Amino acid sequence: MSGTETPPPAPHAQKPTPEGEEASGARPQGPSRSQSVLREIASGNALAGVLAVFLAVLVGSVMIALTDEEVRASAGYVFARPGDFLQATWDAIWGAYTALFRGAVYNDRVDDFATQIRPLTETLKFAGPLIAAGLGVGLAFRASLFNIGGRGQMLLAGAAAGWVSFTFDLPMIVHLPLAILAAMLAGALWAGLAGLLKARTGAHEVIVTIMLNYVGYYLVFYALSRQGLLQAPGSSNPKSAPAKESAILPDVLGERFNLHLGFVLALVAVAGVWWLLNRSTLGYRIRAVGENPTAARASGIDVGRTYVVVMLIAGALVGLAGANQVLGTVTSGVTTDLDAGIGFDAITVALLGRSRPLGILGAGLLFGAFKAGGFSMQASEGIPVDIVLVVQSLIVLFIAAPPLVRAIFRLPAKEAK
Repeated sequence: MSGTETPPPAPHAQKPTPEGEEASGARPQGPSRSQSVLREIASGNALAGVLAVFLAVLVGSVMIALTDEEVRASAGYVFARPGDFLQATWDAIWGAYTALFRGAVYNDRVDDFATQIRPLTETLKFAGPLIAAGLGVGLAFRASLFNIGGRGQMLLAGAAAGWVSFTFDLPMIVHLPLAILAAMLAGALWAGLAGLLKARTGAHEVIVTIMLNYVGYYLVFYALSRQGLLQAPGSSNPKSAPAKESAILPDVLGERFNLHLGFVLALVAVAGVWWLLNRSTLGYRIRAVGENPTAARASGIDVGRTYVVVMLIAGALVGLAGANQVLGTVTSGVTTDLDAGIGFDAITVALLGRSRPLGILGAGLLFGAFKAGGFSMQASEGIPVDIVLVVQSLIVLFIAAPPLVRAIFRLPAKEAK
């Protein structure tokens, strides 16, 4: 005990600057608002996804009833005979969704077992490229990157696969893997360009990937319109020659079914992405950058490099979907519509699957069933196939609005972390 007291700290004294923080005293910024919204959409629980599908199917049922002639006719005397209106409504909705099931899973109206399960094989065939492209979009989501460039990546990948498939004469054991690798490389480079611009200049990946879609489309269209590039010899149409048989994805269950090796490759991709995210150091870096890039940078992770690597892998996965489209049949070849909307449907698949590989697998199977069963629903019940597109769009709407789903079903609000 001395007679002098310790003087209080100076009013303007500053705390020591932590390592990695700028000397100016600027506090590290957390994730942006767009990154927070994206993370909330992509990381919700499975219940929200199931409820989103339920709501979309419910609204779709209303639209099916509104487009049915018998329902509209019975609505004219609904107060006199309400039973007719309710019965017609039930028949329209039940008929539509049972036709969807028969066209996507199992057809019980035929006796041959192979014909009965043929719808399921069609669902798996449609699901293959959706799963592969959904993995590419979902992996980018895990790093808080929004990959909207699936169409351009699929077009460039399909063009590369197509060129290799009809240019070289090689044994199948060499030709087919070479065509698939060419597609994955083209997709990786096209998506990696967006990742590089994001890392080097801070350019927003949404804008860059959307613009690259247009650039990729017109590059492929130009190549398909010029002899000596991709256009089929002697043709004036923007289409390439079909792939040679040595570069065609072989059938899995025989010639009677359209299911080919592309679905198996999609399953392998699911396993690979799961291992990457959950068992590798790169996956840890991807998840860390997705949670908070500033904190990841402070812990020594090269955020810019991670962005580039993620987009390269994402583009390769979308490129696998492009190869699936071009090499899936003998007569396909390369066209400017080879993506068939998969580049954008993959966004829905990734959102519904919550950017988890197994979730994307399930979502891809669901949307494959929609594609396979939609045509059956239209043919047997006269329901417009656009109803299926409306249901898919509504799933996106409800998934992208978690507070709306919670409010409708009175679920507890998500606790802030």
